[in-house]
Amino acid sequence: MDQKFKYHYDDSIGIMFKYYYGPISIEDIESSWEYVFENDIIPKNVKGFILDYKHANFSFNIEKYITIPEFYKKHLEIFGNKKIAIITVQPKDIVIPVLVSNNDDGYISRPFSTLESAILWVLS
Repeated sequence: MDQKFKYHYDDSIGIMFKYYYGPISIEDIESSWEYVFENDIIPKNVKGFILDYKHANFSFNIEKYITIPEFYKKHLEIFGNKKIAIITVQPKDIVIPVLVSNNDDGYISRPFSTLESAILWVLS
């Protein structure tokens, strides 16, 4: 799991960063969040999340994207009323965060191409 994911909480701005590496499946996304929940990695005062896929790519059929917003909705105790910024750089990978954001319910997500703009949005 360590080679595919890295977690970092920046206490000075209150953002939880999650970095992804290599090909990422739906199962990878869900299991990496389950790991975070089970190990109590997310501080209670977290303001939002930045999911960095700059060094990763989505490796699943596009139709499966719907399981991502369903997962977030199942865990509103964590994601509720929070912003989730998703950073991608590959044009083919922008489709998934766009589709996910169209199904936001109880949280807000948005795709970004730069870390700076993602941080500004999460903190706004």
